[in-house]
Amino acid sequence: MSDAAPRLKGLVEQMLGTPLPVRIRAWDGSQAGPPGAPALVVRNRRALRRLLWKPGELGLARAWVAGDLEVEGDLYTALGLMAGFLWERGEDARTVAQALRDPEVRAAVRGLLRMAGPALPPAPPREEVRRRGHLHTRRSDKRAISHHYDVGNDFYELVLGPSMVYSCAYWEAPEAEGGTLEDAQRDKLELVARKLALKPGQRLLDVGCGWGSMAIHAAREHGVSVVGITLSQEQAIYARKRVADEGLTDRVEIRVQDYRDVADGPYDAISSIGMAEHVGAERYLEYAEHLYALLKPGGRLLNHQIARRPQRDESAYNVDEFIDAYVFPDGELAPVGTTVTQLERAGFEVRDVESIREHYALTLRSWVRRLEEGWERAVRLTSPGRARVWRLYMAASALSFERNRIGVNQVLAVRTPEPGASGMPLRARTWNVA
Repeated sequence: MSDAAPRLKGLVEQMLGTPLPVRIRAWDGSQAGPPGAPALVVRNRRALRRLLWKPGELGLARAWVAGDLEVEGDLYTALGLMAGFLWERGEDARTVAQALRDPEVRAAVRGLLRMAGPALPPAPPREEVRRRGHLHTRRSDKRAISHHYDVGNDFYELVLGPSMVYSCAYWEAPEAEGGTLEDAQRDKLELVARKLALKPGQRLLDVGCGWGSMAIHAAREHGVSVVGITLSQEQAIYARKRVADEGLTDRVEIRVQDYRDVADGPYDAISSIGMAEHVGAERYLEYAEHLYALLKPGGRLLNHQIARRPQRDESAYNVDEFIDAYVFPDGELAPVGTTVTQLERAGFEVRDVESIREHYALTLRSWVRRLEEGWERAVRLTSPGRARVWRLYMAASALSFERNRIGVNQVLAVRTPEPGASGMPLRARTWNVA
């Protein structure tokens, strides 16, 4: 008798105390749930064991990465439906432990245990980060960056496209209305350059330079000399080749270097685009103070950074388990107000904050589309598990930006000299891309 899906649906609804908004298709071919809804495909009993041994988001992530759990139908719709009954409920080990005090929940768990069968917990997928040592030391930061960015330049080319910019683009129109990712990324780089008021002969430090796109744009379009730093060897090799191909080796230097080790200031401007999320709360003031010290008086910093919503009790903030284990090890998000405060504590005068949250949702959906269109090649370039990590991470992040669970902001700050002449124009936003 093929009845695994109805039984599983009933037990999960009993445990969570809410109807499942998606269908379930089980390993025995049975199905249950709302007709026409996306299906959560439970390919084997091992998926149940993963969820029972590690309840909550990490157990789901392990099952997804290992291929024990899949989605049939539109991934965005499925994630949107599931967010309402799991992620937005804040399910984690503590809330599960509280739920287990309920006799009906304990009975449902016993039923799931019988379905899963007796076995030890499955080993985590090999794509999961193994923790070693302290957070945000030079060694741990280099290891974390390598985990995320040294996936392979060919893989990033497939996902990011020719621009090779791995941060939020700046869209004049979405792709559905004729916009292109390449144009949007070019406009983002130009927006940063204009906010920094780059001029020929200036020195720019690009912190977390990635594959060199901002450094090349600034040198080629604005005539500045650029030092780009990254902790990724693969990024540096790729960026140096691009610089050479552009004939810009006399104006662009790419280093494998920690920001804490940069000591050849002063610089006229600093861009930090999508890097500060890796710094960590305990190190953030140190980060801000070091960049402040590297700037000339009157120099500008453009800090482009993802932000989370503030919590009433900030001590209760927990890093997202899936992101921490599979995507950005040791990454931390802070509210934009906290970032502004830390920059000002370091001595900066913050002159402009621009939220571009909706732009990141459009960017992520473009990356997901490219990944899905090149799926077979992506798997060959990395691994099935790694490709699944990226698909889930980018699709879920797109929804998080759309639902205002997270945002992204460009903060323009100045090292204002005494007696207070910032050098900023009287009218703000003179940098808008035409």
